[in-house]
Amino acid sequence: MTKTALLVIDVQNIYAAPDSPLYVSSITHSLANINLLVEAFSKAGKPVIYVRHVHRADGRDAGRMFDFGGVAEPVSFVEGAEEAAYVPQLHVVDTGIHITKRRYSSFEGTELDGILRTLGCSRVAICGYMTNFCCDSTARAAHDKDYFVDFIADATGAPALSESFTEAHIIAAVTTTLAAGFAKIHGTAAYIDSLA
Repeated sequence: MTKTALLVIDVQNIYAAPDSPLYVSSITHSLANINLLVEAFSKAGKPVIYVRHVHRADGRDAGRMFDFGGVAEPVSFVEGAEEAAYVPQLHVVDTGIHITKRRYSSFEGTELDGILRTLGCSRVAICGYMTNFCCDSTARAAHDKDYFVDFIADATGAPALSESFTEAHIIAAVTTTLAAGFAKIHGTAAYIDSLA
């Protein structure tokens, strides 16, 4: 039987603060679904892996994260800063595994692949923030590493890109693309019902 690990990606305060440029307005809904997934995986004895994005304050580990367009931006997700901490409402189980990353993909520069293989996992379930950056990048990287990927759409979120391209548009675009060759797309309730 396929063993699945839940990847809880970047459930950090920067997405929950209304004055943050990365505020996810639907975070109450998506976080509730994330917590349901954490509880279901924990109850079933399946691995829960928390991934958190952090950088050094001087940006020496940021690479192109904050100058992707050629113009440097202020470093965010600073280690030790409140914005980089887990959202207080996130359910953190005692058996959870914690990983720190410095790029969009949870696999890049981390021990995630080795942990998954040691645990005997051949499938990952992805939830967290942001749908179109770290969740999407992780799903694609997982597929490239030959994992089966379950993308739990309503347990992800992202700030709108514009007034005419909302979070709903982002989730629809990402999941439509992923479903065409990278991942199976699920809703939280149905996915939890399918867990064995």
